[in-house]
Amino acid sequence: MTIESLYQTAFEMMTDEKMWVGLGWIFLKVILITAAAYIIVIVTRVIIRKTFSVKIRGPLKYNQRRQQTLSKLLENVVAYVVYFVAIIAVLSAFTIDITGLIAGAGVLGLAIGFGAQNLVRDIITGFFIIFEDQFSVGDYVRIGLAEGTVEEIGLRTTKVKAWTGELFIFPNGTITDVVNFSIHNSIAVVDVNISYESDIAKVENLIVEFLDTLQNRYEQIIKPAELLGVQNLTTTEVVMRITAETLPMQHFAIARSMRRDLKEFLDQRGVEIPYPRMVMVQRSPEASNSTAIAKK
Repeated sequence: MTIESLYQTAFEMMTDEKMWVGLGWIFLKVILITAAAYIIVIVTRVIIRKTFSVKIRGPLKYNQRRQQTLSKLLENVVAYVVYFVAIIAVLSAFTIDITGLIAGAGVLGLAIGFGAQNLVRDIITGFFIIFEDQFSVGDYVRIGLAEGTVEEIGLRTTKVKAWTGELFIFPNGTITDVVNFSIHNSIAVVDVNISYESDIAKVENLIVEFLDTLQNRYEQIIKPAELLGVQNLTTTEVVMRITAETLPMQHFAIARSMRRDLKEFLDQRGVEIPYPRMVMVQRSPEASNSTAIAKK
C-alpha cells in the first residue's frame, strides 16, 4: 500500500459524516451517563442524610453515633454500586460485549477471591463492628497504640484521628482490641495537696462546700462530686482525692477547671498548698571548734 493510498484512506475516514455522527452520539451518551451517575450519587446522599437525621422511634432506636456511621457506610455503598453500573453502561455505549466481560470478570473474581482472604476478612469484620455497635463515627477510642476520634468506618478500613492531627488507618480485620471512651460517662479525678500543718477536718469541710457549687457551674457534671478522703501521705504533703461523674470525654476539661477553681477557693480561705522549701543552717566558727573538741 502506497503512501498516497494511506492518505486517501485517512482522508475518507476524516470526512466520513456517519462516523463522526456515531462518535458524537457515543460521547454524548458517555457524558449523559457520567452526569446521571453523579447526580444519582448526590441525590442519594442527600436522601440518606435526611433519612438518618430524623429520629427513629420504635423498637429500633439508633443513637447519633450509629446514625453517622450507617449514613457514611450507605453513602459509600451507593457510590460504589452507581459508579460500577455507570462503567458498564459506558462500555456498552462503545459496543463492547458486556456479557463476555461480566462472565470473565466473574471467573477472575473467583480466582482473586482465593487470594483476597484478608479483604474478605476486613469487610466481614467491618460489618460486625457496625452491627454490634462496637464503636461509631465520632467516638473517642484506643486501638492498639493509636488513640483518637473515629473519622470514618468503611467497608475495608477504619480511620482514627489523634488529637495532635495524625490519621491512623486500620484494616478492619486487624482490629482486635478496642477501648471505647465515648459509650459511658467519664470520671474526673482531681488530687488536692495540702500541708501537714493544715487542719484536715477544716479542709474537708471547705472542699465539700466547694463541691456543692459545681453542678450549678458546669452542666457537664452528671452527679454531685464526691470527696473520697485522704488518698496518700507523702513526705511533704497530704493528698486528698475528688471525683466527679461527667458526660463522656468531658472529664479532662472538667478536671482542669476544677483544679483552677479549687485553688482560688482555698487561697481565699487561707488554706496553704504545700510547695518545696529549703532550710539553710549556718554554723559559727566557735560552734564548729566546740564540736571538734567534744569528739576528741
